[in-house]
Amino acid sequence: MTATDINRTIDAVWRIEQAKLIAGLTRITRDVGVAEELAQDALVAALKQWPDSGIPNNPGAWLMQAAKHRAIDVLRRSTRINRKHEEIGRELAELERTTPDLDSALDDTVGDDLLRLVFISCHPILSTEARVALTLRLLGGLTTEEIARAFIVPEPTIAQRIVRAKRTLADAKVPFEVPRGPDLVARVSSVLEVIYLIFNEGYAATAGSDWTRPGLCEEALRLGRIVAELAPQEPEVHGLVALMEIQASRLRARVGPKGEPILLLDQDRSRWDQLHIRRGFAALLRADTIGRPLGPYALQAAIAVCHARARIADDTDWVRIAELYAALAQVSPSPVIELNRAVAVGMAHGPAEGLKLVDAIAGEPSLKSYYILPTVRGDLLEKLGRKDEARAEFERAATLTKNERERAVLLGRAAACA
Repeated sequence: MTATDINRTIDAVWRIEQAKLIAGLTRITRDVGVAEELAQDALVAALKQWPDSGIPNNPGAWLMQAAKHRAIDVLRRSTRINRKHEEIGRELAELERTTPDLDSALDDTVGDDLLRLVFISCHPILSTEARVALTLRLLGGLTTEEIARAFIVPEPTIAQRIVRAKRTLADAKVPFEVPRGPDLVARVSSVLEVIYLIFNEGYAATAGSDWTRPGLCEEALRLGRIVAELAPQEPEVHGLVALMEIQASRLRARVGPKGEPILLLDQDRSRWDQLHIRRGFAALLRADTIGRPLGPYALQAAIAVCHARARIADDTDWVRIAELYAALAQVSPSPVIELNRAVAVGMAHGPAEGLKLVDAIAGEPSLKSYYILPTVRGDLLEKLGRKDEARAEFERAATLTKNERERAVLLGRAAACA
């Protein structure tokens, strides 16, 4: 095996094992920042030793053992720890008590540790932007540069968010544990919000020259699947996985040969990925069989199922979709959901009915800069033959979007109404 092959293998192992390492080390150190540094030290050790010694049989366990040895050294040499000697001794005893058998170094608690790390990364004490950045860094294994590039944000900004997030968690002494009782529901919601934000940025990029960023969708799906296995009795986790799977099935069909956007009703449905669709159906069934009422993500997944079942756009059951949006509005009321319901009602019962719903929410402050509002209104006006009004709405939408591909589509629609 060449040095290049070994380095590629190390990179692949690191992508797979990083989150487990940080999770296990956070359990020991109670500090996610220190845990990440120790994991990085283990990676450096692997880069130095594996080219000579070869890839170990259990590379993940090797990395964990190297990180634990490093943790012992750091604790012994640290002059910054202001604790009683017996307390330090207890921590060292806990570290050294770990079995030296590399095959069992990653023990059965790894699943619990990963789940704890998920809850820390997505802790509500952090801003939404910080939660997203920290989750991609610790659980996704993305570099600061990769996160910055994905969200079209300067790299120093992302670096600052991650550093501040770690400091905030350390200063607040956030416990490394899975929340219980009423706290669990709120914390699960925070985790799912972060994962879906990551997915949506990949599915419909808010800025830049790319219409989609499939890599972010894949990362969000991977995280969602992990959480679904770690929290199998939470129906909304499976609902979100179902929603992302079905939406991800359309990624190849959403972009034309030159990168141009292709809207849902114009897509070649033969290009939809059937494996993603089957996985989505299975995840939604899993959510349903838990026996609790469907939540917002599961209801959105049920809407996605309606689209996935239609072999051609004309077969779409818009009446059922409008009903599901009405149910969603009851469970999770918001102007955006009402806007989506207006689209479904317009398709099911005519554009005039849809326009009534849009006009009823047009004054909502939260929709003032939301380019989808004038886009939907323009579409409904165009169908009603009110071309001049439609053109003005498409032009206004084009000024609000930050995505270059989206802007081109909207200006094209405005021109077609002239």
